[in-house]
Amino acid sequence: MEITMEMRNVTTIQEFILEGFPVIQDLGNVFFLIHLLAYLASITGNVVIITITWVDHRLQTPMYILLSTFSFSECCFITSVIPKLLSIFLLGRQTISFTACLIQAFSFLFFGSIIFFLMAVMSLDRYVAICKPLHYPTIMNPKTCFLLVTACFSLAFPLITGLVVKVFQLSFCGPHVIPHFLCDLGPLIHLSCSDTSSTEMLAFVLTSFILLTSLIITIIAYSNIVVTILRLPSAKEKQKAFSTCSSHLVVLSLMYGSCLFIYVKPKQMNRLDSNREAALVNTVVTPLLNPVIYTLRNKQVHRALRDALSRLRLQKQSFGGGPGCHVALLCYETFSAMESGLRHSEHWQHEMHIGSTLGQQAVTS
Repeated sequence: MEITMEMRNVTTIQEFILEGFPVIQDLGNVFFLIHLLAYLASITGNVVIITITWVDHRLQTPMYILLSTFSFSECCFITSVIPKLLSIFLLGRQTISFTACLIQAFSFLFFGSIIFFLMAVMSLDRYVAICKPLHYPTIMNPKTCFLLVTACFSLAFPLITGLVVKVFQLSFCGPHVIPHFLCDLGPLIHLSCSDTSSTEMLAFVLTSFILLTSLIITIIAYSNIVVTILRLPSAKEKQKAFSTCSSHLVVLSLMYGSCLFIYVKPKQMNRLDSNREAALVNTVVTPLLNPVIYTLRNKQVHRALRDALSRLRLQKQSFGGGPGCHVALLCYETFSAMESGLRHSEHWQHEMHIGSTLGQQAVTS
């Protein structure tokens, strides 16, 4: 009877308040515009990648299937966070219901985990293409690619579902202001009024497993790629290859560095204030860079975009006027602007060329 009365006296929180960035609230409109433009640019770049991969049959290869899956996951990842962040910049702190907080936490962590697993898979794909080019068509066939993508989703789902359910089974009966712009694990655990030691340890173990496993695979793959590049006879090829690898490694360093800072620590309540700034790196900065670094600098993607532009030109000429003409013209101008910007960027298609060169050397020797 006493236990029942005690449980009735506990107030269960029905909603949380996302604090956002109170220090820079006076500049909210400026940050709203900056993050809105970054969000739209990231979504546009990823949608272009997904579209041309599935429209152009030449890009329906394991490498581009992995990249389009990566782009889809990144679109879902940032969409689970950025709209709420924009409302915080525009209107100040925002309320979020318990259920909505649960959904956001799951979506953010689920697609974030998939992104890290896919990065490890893509690094293995590049390793096989460059270091074992003669075996690449056999190893990385469409069936293997499908199995790897399925494994990324299948592995992330139970890990994140179990973790999020464990966190939201905690009692929340006290403060309900989350010192963050999203429903992340650390702030939520910190707000709980129950014993969180086992939950913190579970969060630490699972996030460490996801981040460190994918990081180790990526490091091993890129280490072998660097060794292969050093064996190239041409200094020009070495310089071009290292230029590509360095851009990849910068993005990888930003993503892994920010996430390791946030999640790989036993006590989630440590450094909560600085977690907000670190989270902006992997929710705003790297999603803006990834489409350019991984795909839009690629020669085959340039060719697919040029073909799409040619088709749009023909369609534009077939319009006699009216709304259809304006729509076609708008699409044409958008793709033209994108193509002119992409023309000046280097591509990383030389990776396959590097692998082919080394493969030929291996055969001749």
